Order: sequence, then C-alpha cells, then structure tokens
Amino acid sequence: MTITAAADGSALGNPGPAGWAWYVNDDCWRAGGWPHGTNNQGELMAVLDLFRSTAHLAQEDLRILCDSQYVINSVTKWMPGWKRKGWRKADGKPVLNVELLKEIDREISGRKYTFEWVKGHAGHHLNEAADDRARAAATAFQQGVAARSGPGFAGASAAGEDDSQQVPEPAGPSSHLEADPMSGQRSLSDLRSLSAQSHNGPSFNRPSFNEPDLFSELDGDPFAEGSGQAAGEPSAEATVEALERELLRPDVRSDVGRTGVLLHPEFTEIGSSGRIWTRDAMMMSLEGDPGDRTELEILGADRIGTSAVLLTYRSYSRSGTALRSSLWVLDGSQWRLRFHQGTLEG
Repeated sequence: MTITAAADGSALGNPGPAGWAWYVNDDCWRAGGWPHGTNNQGELMAVLDLFRSTAHLAQEDLRILCDSQYVINSVTKWMPGWKRKGWRKADGKPVLNVELLKEIDREISGRKYTFEWVKGHAGHHLNEAADDRARAAATAFQQGVAARSGPGFAGASAAGEDDSQQVPEPAGPSSHLEADPMSGQRSLSDLRSLSAQSHNGPSFNRPSFNEPDLFSELDGDPFAEGSGQAAGEPSAEATVEALERELLRPDVRSDVGRTGVLLHPEFTEIGSSGRIWTRDAMMMSLEGDPGDRTELEILGADRIGTSAVLLTYRSYSRSGTALRSSLWVLDGSQWRLRFHQGTLEG
C-alpha cells in the first residue's frame, strides 16, 4: 500500500505568523504553526510531522507531494553533504533550519518514501487542501485564536501507550509538562508550544538571518561537541535554566515542533499524579491543553559530567507549589529534557 499525502507551509509576511499542514483526505490531516516563522520552516515541519504521524506504518511506501523545491532538495540531495560537513553548507556557513532538518533525518531512517514536486496554487486537490489548512493555521496565530489541528492519522499513538491521545485527567496536578493549569505542570500539549515564540516576548535572542532559524536556542552553540565555551557566552547551567523557563510557557508547550526539539526522544516523566508519561504521549496531550504560565524558583543547577545538568526548583501556580527536578542532557549540540519528576508541597 502507498500512502499519498500533500505537505505544505505558509507564512504571513515570511517571516511572520506561520502554519504547516499535511493532508491525505478530509478524515486524515494535521496542521499547526507558530506566532513567528518562515514559509520554509512550515514546509519542513509539515514533512516532519507527516513522517512522525505515519511511524506506525513504517513498512508502507510514503509518497509526499510537495510544492517546495527547497524541501525536496534538502531532504533528497543536500542533506547527506551537509551532515558530512557538520551541517554546514559548501561556503562554510551553517545550514538554516538545522534542527528541523536533523529531526527529519532521524525520522526518515529505515522509511520507504518518495517526494514528488507539484506546482503550487495550480488546482491540485491535495496540495490545495494542505495549503488551505496551513494558511488557516498561520491566520489563527496572526489573530491570536486557536488553530484547528485536525484528526491526525488513524492508529498513530505512542508505542505501548494505549491512551497516548487522551488529555490527562484534570483531577489534580500531575506533572511538570502534564496539562494541569492549576499546578503549573505541563502535558504534551504544553510542550508543543515550545516551537513558538511567546507573545509576551522571546526568551532568547534569535539569529537575524533573512530566514530566521526558529528552532535554535542560541545564536551559535557554545556547547557543540568539540568546542569550548567562549568568553561571555552563557554556561550550560544558564542555558538549561532558560530552556526550562521557556518550557513552562503555554505558548511554547502547545507547539509540537518546538517541544519535539526540547524533549529527548527517550523522555520520561513521573507526574505528581503518579502517571508515567512518554515523550509522544506528553506532546499529544499538551497540544490540546497547554495550561497556564508557571513561575519558578531555582534551587540548584548541577553539572553531571560534561553532558548533563540536573535542575531542581520550586514551581508556583494558582493551586500551590511543587518541588521539581529536571535532567537535561546534551544530545549532539542540542540540550534536551530527558527526565522530569514533580512532587506537590503541602
């Protein structure tokens, strides 16, 4: 069986409010976006999410209809060379949108797929449907309203997690990421907002490229393997603290692309409710209910070897306080949250 899907992106202003979408039929599609991004980032995210959403059908052929030569060439022609050069272009400059491309590179491993270029805005049914949904997502972020995310792909779920698509029970605060607006704990939906910049202002200074890299935390990565920390650049502890604060923002938690970057592929959380969360289950839950913003008081930030930081802090929310610990690990050049646990106080 061959799965045929169109993938498309949209940006109002480019950069500006951005959206992405993939479409198989009216009962099988997904969309999302960010308050600020580019058309190319939307195109890449649509392809990335399509691979993730069909991971449970890895044995099937995936035919991707795309109107972006940039995306097709990036994945099918340029990426192997970029990887050999340390994700740098022929002129030595860093590859744009590198985090999205790295995620795509992970997802396509072992998959059977083909890309087919289609002319955009030319009446192609699947392409037009994907474009409509990507543009609608971008418009929703422009207007500050909820974007329709779509039904997704039937059967897609976290491995071994039968209820991975369920929103956590609102009975009581459960986790750092669990969607619990009263406890400051975030669920998977919260984590997805991580790919977007908050309307309250960004936590980091973003690169000032013509096509800004939405997924890079810092302007240059002082913690990349084989490099030392340059004078004046933030320490690993400071970087991790900033990422943790970003992860607690509702706008960040609700974005799948951003949370997919910040959460380690093997992320696990033991929530205050006692539930154990996987990465996919958390991301799916947070997308639907990012909760409210939570304040935190740092208690400690300790290096563990050269590639891990243990962050401990107290969170404050309308329902009270909780003691929390997060283990961040360096995955290549990206700090990612590997484990989290929270315990309510009082």
